[in-house]
Amino acid sequence: MLLEEAIDDSDTYNCYDCLGMIKYNLAQYNETIEFYQKSLDIKEKTLSSNHPHLATSYNNIGNVYAEMGEYSKALSSHERSLEIRKIALPPNHPAFAQSYINIGSVYYNMGEYSKALSSYERSLEIQKIALPPNHPDLAASYGNIGAVYDDMGEYSKALSSYERSLEIKKIALPPNHPDLASSYNNIGSVYDNMGEHSKALSSYERSLEIRKIALPPNHPDLAASYGNI
Repeated sequence: MLLEEAIDDSDTYNCYDCLGMIKYNLAQYNETIEFYQKSLDIKEKTLSSNHPHLATSYNNIGNVYAEMGEYSKALSSHERSLEIRKIALPPNHPAFAQSYINIGSVYYNMGEYSKALSSYERSLEIQKIALPPNHPDLAASYGNIGAVYDDMGEYSKALSSYERSLEIKKIALPPNHPDLASSYNNIGSVYDNMGEHSKALSSYERSLEIRKIALPPNHPDLAASYGNI
């Protein structure tokens, strides 16, 4: 005789979350939304209204909408996730930083750079409190801020942020990590936009050197580096 294990609500919504993640990785976004929404529906019925798991669901749904280019829906979901986290978590919890990054990313893709910058800076403030001083997430935040300034045409501020990001990466990462190449590429792009072509060339060449070591010989990023040079 086979014994059947009782399946509780957490098993069910976890299954939906797992299925959603699989569909997300397959870029089957409409089906991803369906599974994440089913998970959220169960959580809303069985958990307290400000449970952190609800924030995770809204966050996941927001990420999918962002990938689909449905930015207003993505923004709504990420803001709902942040609202719950503000109630459920300590004031400088790293999850807050992630929420602000997600919101900033949506605003960035919408071309609303001042709002993106505000969100990215808020995330960085939290990360400075919650994380060690040379954590890679700090480098990523400086990179995000640099990208916004770059698109706003504020090149000196962009350069400062990109260089701070690179400083952290040099401490936190192995010497030929691809993320270092990305930083040199970003710095080269800013110098290029500023008309300082010799500095741009130097940065692009350093990026290429790292990519030659870190990446397969026919990787598209190598083509991008040669194109920049």
